[in-house]
Amino acid sequence: MNELDKIRNFSIIAHIDHGKSTLADRLIQHTGGLTEREMSEQVLDNMDIEKERGITIKAQTVRLNYKAKDGDTYTLNLMDTPGHVDFAYEVSRSLAACEGALLIVDAAQGVEAQTLANVYQSIEHDHEILPIINKIDLPAAEPEVVKNEIEEIIGIAADEAVLASAKTGVGIEEMLEQIVTKIPPPTGDRDAPLTAMLVDSWYDPYLGVVILVRVIDGVITKGLKIKFMAQGTEHLVDRVGCMNPKIQNLDELAAGEIGFITAQIKDISQTAVGDTITTVKGGALDPLPGFKEVQSVVFCGLFPVDAADFEKLRESISKLRLNDASFTFEMETSAALGQGFRCGFLGLLHLEIIQERLVREYDLDLITTAPSVVYKIIMNNGEEQFLHNPADMPDVVKISEIQEPWIEAVIYCPDDYLGSILKLCQDRRGVQKNLTYVGDRAQLTYELPLNEVVFDFYDRLKSISRGYASFDYEQIGLRTGDLVKMNILVNADPVDALSMIVHREAAEARGRHMCERLKDLIPRHLFKIPVQAAIGGKVIARETIAAMRKDVTAKCYGGDISRKKKLLEKQKKGKAKMREYGNVSIPQEAFIAALKMGDE
Repeated sequence: MNELDKIRNFSIIAHIDHGKSTLADRLIQHTGGLTEREMSEQVLDNMDIEKERGITIKAQTVRLNYKAKDGDTYTLNLMDTPGHVDFAYEVSRSLAACEGALLIVDAAQGVEAQTLANVYQSIEHDHEILPIINKIDLPAAEPEVVKNEIEEIIGIAADEAVLASAKTGVGIEEMLEQIVTKIPPPTGDRDAPLTAMLVDSWYDPYLGVVILVRVIDGVITKGLKIKFMAQGTEHLVDRVGCMNPKIQNLDELAAGEIGFITAQIKDISQTAVGDTITTVKGGALDPLPGFKEVQSVVFCGLFPVDAADFEKLRESISKLRLNDASFTFEMETSAALGQGFRCGFLGLLHLEIIQERLVREYDLDLITTAPSVVYKIIMNNGEEQFLHNPADMPDVVKISEIQEPWIEAVIYCPDDYLGSILKLCQDRRGVQKNLTYVGDRAQLTYELPLNEVVFDFYDRLKSISRGYASFDYEQIGLRTGDLVKMNILVNADPVDALSMIVHREAAEARGRHMCERLKDLIPRHLFKIPVQAAIGGKVIARETIAAMRKDVTAKCYGGDISRKKKLLEKQKKGKAKMREYGNVSIPQEAFIAALKMGDE
């Protein structure tokens, strides 16, 4: 019989790099989840990219058994969550399945932007939050200062905060005791009709779609016929189990528990995260309040370098979608790049990770077009439409206004870098809302157009502040802006993959920058090539790529100048003709390099 009092469900939340995954390793080791031989660094980060970059991308769950000082054995369900703002969606769904959270703060860095964002999410779910000050073994650690910061900025008591070092294993026992004594047990009725929340799903080549569930009421057993309320589909459960971290099969999952089920589902699109699972007969009547639909923020086109790889790309993207529900795609065709997909991501890091996974796991060569956001266009006749791809923009004459998404950003930075960060935000059309100090660090609140953040805002912020600034944002809706579509013309032909929507004031600078970039990237041909940036019919910037010339006068030794002139004239005519019919081939590398709008 499973007693609810002996179960604790909690997640680990923190800013990037404050030591969540390492702490999860220590907890697994301490409770005997894996033997010394089976342990590896960052056990729960099972993707190569996660290990290499040292970041968590997917939230992972483990069940641990802990024998407390009071002699009882407790079942702990631990969820390790990502810290990066692009994966906040993973965090929100992990929190919905828990009753408490371990808030980890780096003893040297203190409270940062993402720490705050995750704590507020946790408070919304009405969680018991246990502050933990990690990395106390560092020479720069100042645990007392950090305790004050937690109390001042977040407003939760930190006098009993555990001082720990996930690297050396200090404070782990104390942490486990606090989890058992302070985090409340789950509530739920074993005998009520089944309601379970679908927390996550992923694709396993052997088992099909594996679904992570948090059972609220009732019991899930093997052979049970279940129904997904939002999708309306019915399935037969053929396996019930939990991860500890290895797969362990169980007889049942009862109220209050977290575990996984498989039900011979082939297609992950049937398993919407946040859906309610109940039984086909005598099931629950009302679904659980799910969490927000995931919304893509950044869009870009993915095209295969070799057109013959299109089918392979379609297959690979569909497989990736099985493991990442927050990524969306639809087909599109481009004159310059052929057939490909328009994909939606949660942010630039997410885009980079997906692109890298496609290259690595599926061995594809890809071109990525410039990232853009979704604009809302209001036509003169009052009709509204959403624009995902700048190439599809309707005729300017028919448009009455264009609205773009704005975000509210919270930036923490040391005082020394404040001036340059303020300048960066002003340059990106930012509106300052607030500036306060916490100790010797400034907390800035800015409203910024998402369009300006998408390109390279985060990279610039990190380089200006030498990596000390932290940045978190949330969307605050659409606002009307003076936006125009800028086309790039190469030899008078528009290249649709390079067209972008920009603010009128920034158009000239961005156009000039793009033309200069392409002048260096496009190889010289036998004829002169103009590279132009244009808004509508008006050219706003131009560069010319000089022609390669053969020395036609090499065979004239002395003699009359008119012989040389005649030959040069003939060459000039030939060049003009070539330019008329000549085709400019833009190499793939040029596209990719031109789209990385790095050093402005």
